[in-house]
Amino acid sequence: MFIQTESTPNPATLKFLPGQAVLEMGTADFPSAESAGASPLAQRLFAVDGVTGVFFGTDFVTVTKAETIDWDHLKPAILGAIMEHFQSGQPVMSDGAAQAGGHASHDGEDGEIVTQIKELLDSRVRPAVAQDGGDITFHGFDRGVVYLHMQGACAGCPSSTLTLKMGIENLLRHYIPEVTEVRPVAV
Repeated sequence: MFIQTESTPNPATLKFLPGQAVLEMGTADFPSAESAGASPLAQRLFAVDGVTGVFFGTDFVTVTKAETIDWDHLKPAILGAIMEHFQSGQPVMSDGAAQAGGHASHDGEDGEIVTQIKELLDSRVRPAVAQDGGDITFHGFDRGVVYLHMQGACAGCPSSTLTLKMGIENLLRHYIPEVTEVRPVAV
């Protein structure tokens, strides 16, 4: 098994490509070791000293590290943990564990606007963000403000504010005049 690695815009996060499917669909975010109970792979990765976050896409795993540890020391242990997991035959997610489809539901009068926002995020934003090892999902819409949840490499990335304001906000405002601002939300 050959696992490729790619850097992300977030220097604390690396993207690992195991060359096979990680999730059938959707994403799974584990911002702490306590949240990893639903995934044998996430538990294995959090067992590596210095791992502070794990995120799964359909064909990649992103791992976030503590600031005090260098990638040179951490990367071999992470590669070993991923390789051991896939060779063990264990599932990535435990049976019945829910994977995030992504967007929060929205009830109310702005349903048509929210549908347009979600379609733009799915077609224009999420594929590009997945290339960087993360995901951005719809969290809410209130009086012109779109609230987005950033996951994986996007969470805590130094350039995420610029991405939100200059990229996503401009895109949504261009296509949907009712959108006035985009803000991140911590879940």
